[in-house]
Amino acid sequence: MLQPLFLAETATQDLVTINWTFIAQICNLFIQMLLIKKFLFKPVREILAKRQAKADADIREAEEAKNEAAAIKAEYEQNMLEAKEKANELLATAQKNAAAKSDEMLREASSQAAAIKQKAEADIAQERRKAVNELKDEIGSMAMEIAGKVIEREISEKDHARLIDEYISNVGNA
Repeated sequence: MLQPLFLAETATQDLVTINWTFIAQICNLFIQMLLIKKFLFKPVREILAKRQAKADADIREAEEAKNEAAAIKAEYEQNMLEAKEKANELLATAQKNAAAKSDEMLREASSQAAAIKQKAEADIAQERRKAVNELKDEIGSMAMEIAGKVIEREISEKDHARLIDEYISNVGNA
């Protein structure tokens, strides 16, 4: 019985004994983890952080550009509205000016027409007075002639009618 006890004792001792290979493997694993952490994970995290920062900056720039574009668009639309309003004002002013000029031209034309008409009437009246004065002169000279003829001879009814007819025919010729 001694033997089985000795065997059992060695088996427990084998279990209790430290296996240096296992410890070396665990140490090797920790060293590898530290090296991987220091030389792989740390640079990868730094690269990822830089990429994240760059992406955030790009997003901020894009949002700023979008906001700036929206502001420029709003300014452009405002300018377009102002330009349309100004064009409408200019058009309305031009229409008012054209209407005023048209009215002024019509008044001027009517006043010129009235002046021409008045001048023509004055010319007609002057010509009429001139014609009447000429007729009076002719009638006066004819009357003098008739009076001279009457004095030279005595007038009968027949001669008197003939003189009147002669006078009328002379007035018609004149």
